[in-house]
Amino acid sequence: MDDPDTPDTWARQPLWAASGLEQQQLPHALYVVATPIGNAADITLRALWVLRHADCIAAEDTRVTAPLLKRYDIRARPLALHRHNEREATGKILTRLSQGERVALVSDAGTPGVSDPGAVLVQAALSAGHRVVPVPGASSLTAALSAAGLNAAGVCLLGFLPARVQARLRLLQQAAARNEAFVLFEAPHRIAQTARELASVLQPDRRVVLARELTKLFEAVVQTTAGELPRVVGEQGERGEFVVVVDCAQPVAPASAALDETTHRWLQALAAELPASRAAAIAAKVTGLPRETVYRAVLADRE
Repeated sequence: MDDPDTPDTWARQPLWAASGLEQQQLPHALYVVATPIGNAADITLRALWVLRHADCIAAEDTRVTAPLLKRYDIRARPLALHRHNEREATGKILTRLSQGERVALVSDAGTPGVSDPGAVLVQAALSAGHRVVPVPGASSLTAALSAAGLNAAGVCLLGFLPARVQARLRLLQQAAARNEAFVLFEAPHRIAQTARELASVLQPDRRVVLARELTKLFEAVVQTTAGELPRVVGEQGERGEFVVVVDCAQPVAPASAALDETTHRWLQALAAELPASRAAAIAAKVTGLPRETVYRAVLADRE
């Protein structure tokens, strides 16, 4: 660890001088440091400064963090703190904090504690009376939201969906029923299934923004609708991590008035046996009514 008060070649660089980092204090604390989600240039000057002067760097995967440290000539050797050892490692890090050390916490990419390990350590450090200092930077969540152009004033973070089908569907149904904007993360091998599930629980015209490989070479941000999402995902291919942003539902006029009493009754029976989107598609084909009109009637009945 280098003393931040000792002048060195870093401190003499124009960017360091312009940022005023060498005048900033680095008290003994736990530093939650955001790292790039793809583009190595997205790391902040402050993050590099903190990592350079940390006594200890706790990393989700030391094999991922080591090349980043080497790239910027940071010589500290990271120690592992991941989902499987988080509680054990937390105890060791609390000891180091109690001894007056500066500890930096990083994840494989982005901001620790946001759908990544770190929350257990942060909570324990706060409970023990240690100072916790956020060092903000790259985040796939904020990157996707900034490029999505949401109509909503707020958004709900679902993170990574449960692996079990029923638990995942229940969570998506609850999110869809609230009609609020929400965002989720998905792995490439599950994105096609998640797209089909979203299409089954959302109104077909619900606005969706699909962000893939953010800040990387094959980055793509695509606007579509819930009904078209499975097709768009198929065109994108199962490559890279995905962030799916679902915009808030737009207010709709009551649709049941467009259906006569008999049609409404058998539509209710059909919707009891099939997903809403499938029931609406069949009823629209039989009645000749717009699919969206029938779909809204199904949702109105369910509510």
